[in-house]
Amino acid sequence: MLTVKNVTKKYDKVWANNNISLTVPDGEIAVLLGPNGAGKSTLIKCICGLLRFSGEISICGFDNKSLEAKRLLGYVPEMPAVYDLLTVEEHLEFIRRSYKIADDGTGEKLLRRFELYDKKDKLGKELSKGMQQKLSICCALVHKPEVIIFDEPMVGLDPYAIKQLKEIFTQIKNDGVTVLISTHMIDSVEDYWDTAYIMVKGEVKVQKKNGEGNESLEELFFSATETGSDK
Repeated sequence: MLTVKNVTKKYDKVWANNNISLTVPDGEIAVLLGPNGAGKSTLIKCICGLLRFSGEISICGFDNKSLEAKRLLGYVPEMPAVYDLLTVEEHLEFIRRSYKIADDGTGEKLLRRFELYDKKDKLGKELSKGMQQKLSICCALVHKPEVIIFDEPMVGLDPYAIKQLKEIFTQIKNDGVTVLISTHMIDSVEDYWDTAYIMVKGEVKVQKKNGEGNESLEELFFSATETGSDK
């Protein structure tokens, strides 16, 4: 479970996040939507412990800055962060050693699933941006986290990789994993979300459960962001 309570982050005089609260239970997918500058990436970085903030964030009941929380968290950043001089295979080995877990074959399965296994000996700097994104996803999943944060995960992916990622969303949800996806690609999550949070100017303006009302996710997004509605 992911719990965010009264989180506030300010840059000089700008409120990037203003008193945000949300909860994503086990086995549910929440989507975080909003226009550029709404504060989505700031909130995600707060959740992942990359920014200081006021308020409370917990991962499966542990403070998000604790080692216990970090062991349970997976994070796919908006811009893939790979090591130039590690091979694809060495990236996954590095993650396994960092989390002190044995090689149970999960890494190889992920590489094959995202068509990276034949690139396992390539260095990070030799990969295209799309391949780096796929490797970033594999690194976030290899230690089998209980909470996973995706920040624009489908940007740069080819259609086959997008299909595989969508299947993974369903699989990990069925396994009881907590998932938060921040994206501009509304149609990419239309069939998978349980709760939608729409941010405008640093605040959550709309919270909606899937199945409530007749509006599609896209209609809800434009209604909130074009009119600034607080519904």
